[in-house]
Amino acid sequence: MAYTKLKLSGSTDGRGIAVAATATPGTLIHTGSSTATTIDEIWLYAMNQSGTDYKLTVEWGGVTTSDLIEQTITTEAGLALVAPGLILKGNAGTALEIRAFCSVSSVNIFGYVNQITA
Repeated sequence: MAYTKLKLSGSTDGRGIAVAATATPGTLIHTGSSTATTIDEIWLYAMNQSGTDYKLTVEWGGVTTSDLIEQTITTEAGLALVAPGLILKGNAGTALEIRAFCSVSSVNIFGYVNQITA
């Protein structure tokens, strides 16, 4: 097995991703592999630069109830862990995506991917 540390595919040069979407489908954070033997271990952190707490919804590979991660991101508290190394397995049919939305556009997501290949 080989491990490779990568930036989130929705990030430019490893920078934060501004969550612009206010409803589903969310802002694209990362697209998983289209190779069935590849696993992405994903770490996400969110920060809220406004003066109000906001609920962030992360769509983990889909948009059904079991795919949603909801977390309140508190105001100006630095980086809050949202996804502690959760995985997406490669999907040869259609690569799975991670998306996020929030009621306002003051939340940014940072993170990285440990890609594991057989």
